[in-house]
Amino acid sequence: MSLDPKLLEVLACPKDKGPLAYKQSEQLLVNERLGIAYRIDDGIPVLLIDEAQAYPAKGN
Repeated sequence: MSLDPKLLEVLACPKDKGPLAYKQSEQLLVNERLGIAYRIDDGIPVLLIDEAQAYPAKGN
């Protein structure tokens, strides 16, 4: 499932308010500045700071 490009233009990281990179194959929105990612569930970005995960994932 792909996100609408117009939506991607307006999404921002809730932690630092900066842009996010869309990793379609992983269904993640990534903030490379902070090394965190937000998952996308059924096409809906979960932009909750408490739900962010380390990126790249440790051990990979």
